[in-house]
Amino acid sequence: MNINIALIGVLLSTVFMAGCQAKKSEIPTQVIYRFDDHRYLELKGYYCEGALWYTDTKRGIHVEVESQFYRAFAGQYIHPSKRYIAIPGWDSGGFTVSKDYGETWKTVTYASVGFGVEPGGGTSPDRENVVSFTVVNDQGFLLTKQGHLYLSSKPFDDPRVLPGGTGIDYTNPYDGSPEHISPQSPGPKWGLDYVERSSIGQLTSQYHTNYQGLPTKVPEVKNYTGWDHMQCDPDLGLE
Repeated sequence: MNINIALIGVLLSTVFMAGCQAKKSEIPTQVIYRFDDHRYLELKGYYCEGALWYTDTKRGIHVEVESQFYRAFAGQYIHPSKRYIAIPGWDSGGFTVSKDYGETWKTVTYASVGFGVEPGGGTSPDRENVVSFTVVNDQGFLLTKQGHLYLSSKPFDDPRVLPGGTGIDYTNPYDGSPEHISPQSPGPKWGLDYVERSSIGQLTSQYHTNYQGLPTKVPEVKNYTGWDHMQCDPDLGLE
């Protein structure tokens, strides 16, 4: 009888310890940004670094955006746009974007120009110089302390470079020779690269209608109900 009681005690202790161990090993998950009452970003990991998930409860979307190493963006982040979603990272070296309400995602970077506006001719801003990132009307706008505005194209592709289109004829600004942009080599699709506003003249993108007449400043956003910064607790899960 005493032996049976002892065995039961050992088994219960083992189950209890296993349960505690399982609980301790659960990776902490926290909401780090809310776009509105039904769309949000979750970070799964320790010390505010890990996998990034996007959720839209109304559309039934719950998808992993980054599998590891994601760190929260520190600047102001305003994002009323719904179809086009753009998420910056901690170092502001690029973006992860969706053009279908969060169903699918792609990593995009800054357009390659001959000479950028950053110190030394850089074509992308240093993290410490970034002030804000705003995504409105399906277009992204990143602003720096120096007043440099990096933005994506308007949210459509020039019909001339779509399959079956005529292509775009233009004159080479350096030697006056005739040039042609064909539908077979149109360049980036809308929303899939970012360029500093004053540098667009260095790109053939300037001849695409979705890169013409771009805003010269970040559009004003009114009545936004989401968060204006990402939030993350680095101590979560360490107790």
